[in-house]
Amino acid sequence: MNNKEFTSELSKRLGYTLKDTSELVSSLLSVMTRQLEEGNAVAIQGFGTFEVKKKSERISVNPTSKQRMLVPPKLVLTYKPSVLLKGKFKQRPQ
Repeated sequence: MNNKEFTSELSKRLGYTLKDTSELVSSLLSVMTRQLEEGNAVAIQGFGTFEVKKKSERISVNPTSKQRMLVPPKLVLTYKPSVLLKGKFKQRPQ
């Protein structure tokens, strides 16, 4: 499902216009992005938690040349699904 399909489905369910729903989704993502940039976790009940974590620097080895390289520290975005969401996927048959 892409952004256009998501916005269309959401507008049908909420009874809003496509433009209003698009602005709502844009605002939601903007607020979430700002909070993550500030280092805050964003928890959505029943869905999961988004969080920015710092990965430490480490030494990596190139398998072909055996050359060792220092990989600098970096920030990564992580997502941890809620227990409720995990449970829904465990119950579904494959």
